[in-house]
Amino acid sequence: MKFTICRDDILSVMANIQGLTGRKSSMAITSSVLIQVTSGQIKISATDLETGFEGVYPAQVQSEGTLTLNSRKLFEIIRDFPNDNINFEQTANRWVDIGDVNVKYHMSGLDPETFPKNPVFDDINLFNIDSAQMKKMIDRTVGIIGSSEDKRPHVIGVYLHSVEAHDRNKLRMVSTDIGRLALVDYEYGKDINVPIPNGILIPKKGLMEVSKFLTNEGIVNIGVINNDLIIKKENESFFIRLLEGNFPNYEKAIKKDSQFDIILEKKPFLMMLKRMSILAEDKYPAVVLAFEKGNLNISSTSTELGDSKEDMQVEYDREPMKVTYNPRYIIEMLNMIEGEQVIINIRGEEYPCLIEEEKDKSYIGAIMAMQI
Repeated sequence: MKFTICRDDILSVMANIQGLTGRKSSMAITSSVLIQVTSGQIKISATDLETGFEGVYPAQVQSEGTLTLNSRKLFEIIRDFPNDNINFEQTANRWVDIGDVNVKYHMSGLDPETFPKNPVFDDINLFNIDSAQMKKMIDRTVGIIGSSEDKRPHVIGVYLHSVEAHDRNKLRMVSTDIGRLALVDYEYGKDINVPIPNGILIPKKGLMEVSKFLTNEGIVNIGVINNDLIIKKENESFFIRLLEGNFPNYEKAIKKDSQFDIILEKKPFLMMLKRMSILAEDKYPAVVLAFEKGNLNISSTSTELGDSKEDMQVEYDREPMKVTYNPRYIIEMLNMIEGEQVIINIRGEEYPCLIEEEKDKSYIGAIMAMQI
């Protein structure tokens, strides 16, 4: 087997799959990549047994074959290679020569027959979605991560389902770690069929890997076959093994009464939270939001470092109210909002604080108050 690749064609690919191949699994070979060489192209496969990747890329092929190489070391070779073209030639006993006239590596491979087989999903109904929208949905939900000890499916997974509306339907992702929740909608036509069971749980760590490959251009196709979510691009595809379990009823958490809406300029509010979180406790960061007529005061206190406070004029004419939140949670949700104005809906410490953009209603975040 002998072929030549262009460094720039696969450098970003090899970088992106390190999250898969660097993850511990029950099989040592998952730290490697499978490379299948056929006429004019190579197919690169990677898996951690729960999430799998396949991508097809151009190559100058002199002879076909299959090899399996350590993913991390191959990435480092490609990343630091000084020239555009890299030659590969398999010799005896799965050894592979990699390089060119000046740079040469002699690298050992593993038996390709022992590499885990990815699911075959040629005959599957798929739903088209803008790549940028899919990436945005993933990025807005996977960041809500619970304790590393909490392995409950609804905490380590994102809930994907369809919501029927009267004129347009929605594909919805919902994520929670119990203390907070994020919801993202993607609207599609009323007559379009979405070939996805109504309510699946997708591992967040798998979606994180998919997001690395999504761009702001083009279309991706998604579907479900057996117990796998399939996500396909033009020359790349993923499968993610679905989780078994139920997602809690989240509707009550996002139900709001608009009389408690407070409209704020996002950037000043965001910077105010960042300043007030500087002296917050590291282990249990907390800021107090104190509302009174026409004013919002944010303060924080640390037994070791001291305290801070800052005021901002706001449109507020209800009874005075104080609520304590983790500032990082609010900051992260504000960063998910693209518009200049946000609506925060605060009723009191027994209700979630709801955060959404004033105009774009496709995203909503919910944060429970801290009990201190």
